[in-house]
Amino acid sequence: MIAITGATGQLGQLVIEHLLKTVPADQIVAIVRHPAKAEALSQQGITVRQGDYTDPATLTTALQGVEKLLLISSSEVGQREAQHQNVINAAKAAGVKFIAYTSLLHADRSPLGLHVEHVATENALAASGIPYALLRNGWYTENYLASVPPALEHGVFIGAAGEGKIAAAPRADYAAAAARVIASEGHSGKVYELAGDNAWTLSELVAEVSRQSGKTVSYQNLSEADIAAALKSVGLPAGLADMLADSDAGAAKGGLFDDSHTLSQLIGRPTTPLSQSIKAIL
Repeated sequence: MIAITGATGQLGQLVIEHLLKTVPADQIVAIVRHPAKAEALSQQGITVRQGDYTDPATLTTALQGVEKLLLISSSEVGQREAQHQNVINAAKAAGVKFIAYTSLLHADRSPLGLHVEHVATENALAASGIPYALLRNGWYTENYLASVPPALEHGVFIGAAGEGKIAAAPRADYAAAAARVIASEGHSGKVYELAGDNAWTLSELVAEVSRQSGKTVSYQNLSEADIAAALKSVGLPAGLADMLADSDAGAAKGGLFDDSHTLSQLIGRPTTPLSQSIKAIL
């Protein structure tokens, strides 16, 4: 049995979509916080079990009979270390034989503040004694595409990444890699640095938006503090705004760049180009 945590999340749903191409539905366990939201998974023949990152007892029960676990990192920044430790402890108690974890690109040397909780989880996995693989995901293209509609409306795209190269790929590409690793053998001990094939700067992203939309959009590079303030002013929660600003500043230092092409090698095809993603959102 293969289990996926956070199975109703954006990445989790895509992983299951890919898994179903090679794994029978009755061999997949979707671990979710709210089973009522997973009715669509149940209807496909997938076993849905309730499991909460903050409730160890539910996790131990949810992982019974599971051989392989895809631990999708929690979305609750600041609480991830403890939540992931709960999952790892439960996996050990349940006799799980392999864990794949969605970490952060170059987590061990990343300038992004996000790296701290990911490194803590990687260390917890190493200490657990359970064979594991690290899926160090780069940035999702969607993280920036969410800013395209307001940029088209106002004619300006704001950021703090300077001319830092961003090797992003859509969630679906990372999901395909995760499905491949969790469904096949030979990945124990592997560290996969996953990123898009063709890196781009925010200036290049904005130029492509302008080209495809026919509307003039300019890129305005702000300081980390100013971009955080701007994001808060449009209603983003303070923690999220600060995290995004920190990540942009990290991108300016090369934190979101990788040219190993590991992701495309894993999924057996080139990663989805930025132009295609922009076309889809437009």
